[in-house]
Amino acid sequence: MKQAYTLLTLILILIFVLTFSACKPIENDDSQEEALDRKPSLNDQVKREGLEADRKVRIGFSMDTLEEERWLKDRDLFKQAVEALGAEVEILASQGDDALQISQAETLINQGIDVLVIVPHNAESTAIIVKKAHAAGIKVLSYDRLVKNSEVDLYVSYDNEMVGELQAIASINMVSKGNYVLIGGAETDNNAHLVKKGIFNVLQPLIDNGNITIVYDQWTKDWLPENALANMQEALQANGNDIDAVIAGNDATAGVIIQELEKRELSGRIPIVGQDAELAAIQRIVAGTQSMTVYKPIKDLTQEAAELAIKLAKGMEIHTDTIINNGRSDVPSVLLEPIPVNSTNIEETIILDGFHSRESIYN
Repeated sequence: MKQAYTLLTLILILIFVLTFSACKPIENDDSQEEALDRKPSLNDQVKREGLEADRKVRIGFSMDTLEEERWLKDRDLFKQAVEALGAEVEILASQGDDALQISQAETLINQGIDVLVIVPHNAESTAIIVKKAHAAGIKVLSYDRLVKNSEVDLYVSYDNEMVGELQAIASINMVSKGNYVLIGGAETDNNAHLVKKGIFNVLQPLIDNGNITIVYDQWTKDWLPENALANMQEALQANGNDIDAVIAGNDATAGVIIQELEKRELSGRIPIVGQDAELAAIQRIVAGTQSMTVYKPIKDLTQEAAELAIKLAKGMEIHTDTIINNGRSDVPSVLLEPIPVNSTNIEETIILDGFHSRESIYN
């Protein structure tokens, strides 16, 4: 009887425990609640993805200068190309001031841009801009001029070595023997070195056989026309005006060279070649005071750069056929082909592309 009573007691205790447990609400620990709080709902995820899809890509464009005609075209056409692709662009120009360009680039980075496009004034010192952008998780596209000794993500330009080759070919077609003057661009601009390399690719055999003598070869500090003018004055004085051809760094440089030749009544007698196809240069070609320029369709360059910048901003893979070493890394590069322009093909190049109107050229 005592054993039966003990068994009954145990059964009653068990029933009570099970009943109490079933009625007691389940309590989650703090870590479970935090995990639930961190997990986004489906609606939150859809909203966030929608916002990302709707948000416009923001591009920062850091330019060296706007004091030359061609860079005004680059600015305006790049802005048009970017906006046509549904993105936004903030443009700042440092007017040849290295410290200011670095400061402006920092401003763009702090504004939360998605990608930085840069035209470096100084190919070496702007490497710090690439480093600062990368520290903020922003990729960098080097536009027209290559940033040296950096991990820049992409380079888009024209084939500047070919620019020099085209200038030299045009020159020797007019003067195959004689004294040559080379007044290049800024020594701090990597493009100026590439152009010079292209020039010597063509001229060197004629230099070696004695047909051509380089009687003056100088860089133009900061690309400033007044410095190019001083160079030309020095070249003329050093050679007693005995110069047969001049290869100029660009059309702005060619312009001041021709002004000096006009003062000495030598204009039109010495072939001058440049690059950029500025309106004044095309007018000089028509007038016969400048022999040739190299046309680099800026609309093609800006369109290519805008499309690639947006791809970089979106993290898309970009494959190029060309790799250029900038002294630190192998940079994927896109190089477009320049076009020589003289008095015989203005119509089918400059005018046909709408780069300059027929009226502006011939009036």
